Amino acid sequence: MAEKGKLIVLAAFVKNDDGELVPAFDPRQVDTEDRAKREARMMADKYAGVVAWSREADPMIGEYGPPVVLFQQGEIPELE
Repeated sequence: MAEKGKLIVLAAFVKNDDGELVPAFDPRQVDTEDRAKREARMMADKYAGVVAWSREADPMIGEYGPPVVLFQQGEIPELE
C-alpha cells in the first residue's frame, strides 16, 4: 500500500492578448521543495508570474491537503 506523500509543483504564467493569465506550460512536478524554489527563482523574471507550492497527497484515496506556497513572484491565479 502506498504511503502518503508530498506533491510539489512548479507553475508559471504569461498574459495572453486579452491580458488574462494563462499557464506558460503544464504544471510540473518537482522532487524536492528546495529544487522547486530554486527553479522558480530562476524563472521569475521570464514570466508574468511563477509559483512553487506543495501539498500533502494520498493519491490512492484521492485525498489532498491545502496548498502551501513555497515561492511566489508576480501575478498568479488563485490556487485551488
